[in-house]
Amino acid sequence: MPIERAILSVTDKTGLVEFAHKLSKMSVELVSTGGTAKLLRDAGIAVKDVSELTGFPEMLDGRVKTLHPKVHGGILHRRENPAHRTAVAKHDIQPIDMVVVNLYAFEKTASKPGVPFEEIVENIDIGGPSMIRSAAKNFQDVAVVTSPGDYDAIAKEMVDSNGALSQETKWRLAQKAFAVTAAYDSAIASTLERVSSNGHFQLQPDGGFPQTLRLSFSKVMDLRYGENPHQKAAMYSDGSSGGAANGRQIQGKELSYNNIVDTQAAWDLAQEFEEPVCAIIKHTNPCGVGTGKSLVEAYKRALECDPVSAFGGVIGVNRTVDAEAAEEMAKLFLEVIAAPSFDDGARAKFAAKKNLRLIEITSVPQKWVLKNISGGMLVQDADAHLLEEKDLKVVSKRQPTAEETRAMLFAWKVCKHVKSNAIVYAREGQTVGIGAGQMSRVDSCKIGAQRAVLPIKGTVAASDAFFPFPDGVQEIAKAGATAIIQPGGSVRDQEVIEAADRLGLAMVFTGVRHFRH
Repeated sequence: MPIERAILSVTDKTGLVEFAHKLSKMSVELVSTGGTAKLLRDAGIAVKDVSELTGFPEMLDGRVKTLHPKVHGGILHRRENPAHRTAVAKHDIQPIDMVVVNLYAFEKTASKPGVPFEEIVENIDIGGPSMIRSAAKNFQDVAVVTSPGDYDAIAKEMVDSNGALSQETKWRLAQKAFAVTAAYDSAIASTLERVSSNGHFQLQPDGGFPQTLRLSFSKVMDLRYGENPHQKAAMYSDGSSGGAANGRQIQGKELSYNNIVDTQAAWDLAQEFEEPVCAIIKHTNPCGVGTGKSLVEAYKRALECDPVSAFGGVIGVNRTVDAEAAEEMAKLFLEVIAAPSFDDGARAKFAAKKNLRLIEITSVPQKWVLKNISGGMLVQDADAHLLEEKDLKVVSKRQPTAEETRAMLFAWKVCKHVKSNAIVYAREGQTVGIGAGQMSRVDSCKIGAQRAVLPIKGTVAASDAFFPFPDGVQEIAKAGATAIIQPGGSVRDQEVIEAADRLGLAMVFTGVRHFRH
């Protein structure tokens, strides 16, 4: 059946005038409310006020306008049910075949600094969700349109089908509609949990964890498989405009689950630095990190750390990839390069490497880190701690040199992104050896030095957690490092410090641990 009557009431008016023009050309009668009706009339589109349909004026500052039997009866009655048809005819209720609704901008309002509680409450939409749910429930007869992104496809299908929409389209729209109202209600509930109970109805800072964790994600894509070929996988977005899940792939074959995990690790590490940096990741651990005056210099320094492991790696950078950097990167087999952007020269250099995935990512702050456990979920704040030179506590007799201090601060940023137990040997702006994920910290000290391609002598060492015994310090000194940065906090700290002093090492405590499991 062709669509003959539509009700339009939207907060986001993107593309609405053009869509309404197309509906009007197909002889669809348009019914609207408030600001939406005014917008359409100003555009020269014939539209009937909802009060003309209901015979009842909008009232209570717009709180009541569509909550009426002539609206919901027109939406909800089943066209193939004789009793329903008789009932609506008896009460002079006209069928409504399409509902075009999006909701008050509740989350945008609630996120404004110092927003009054009364303003939050007034942005809880009642009529909109009611119409959406009514239309979605009766999807066999009514099309419910909640996203401006669907306008063009719907109009085209109606033109091609003499004003009608298929059952498949109506069902797809209904599924999306129920997801919209679910996310909307979730946002309201999560926000109101933060309202104080002291009688002042003030929105409290969003610093704690909610009693009920409500998550809403939309599928971005199905993946070929998960971590292993026998596992299925998909990637979802939280709806934000940035981050790895919302990156723009401009070249290369489809991403795998492991590609995405490594891309996130590379991107996170690159965001630690202000200066140009390149992080090369293999199996979520960095195998080389370098900074420089240019991106190509940073890449070369990162690659020098472990060129063997870098083969087949994933790169994250914090600058636009230019032709000079691309020319060097193209010499190595890589799986993914993640960057804020790639200039035309870089794209031309990479064009011959058809399988290489190039991903443009916009940085967004990560608030929480979630981890599945059987029967539930762990939630923690993202590890966004930044260490500055003034935070360092020198505990050794020997003061570190300025060069050692800069190198230690660099190594500390990298160490934060290495799986525990983590040891990083570095010079200023360049990793030299990385010991990752060992059950014993002393083994990480040994492996980081043993696998180093560049000379360890004269480097500094960073440890993500305290040294439980002096043996790790002894291994680091044996390898040739001259200074150590570590959190401190062991019951044997004094023994560890004394070992550093005996060996002539400078040692600083951060007071902060960076376990990464």
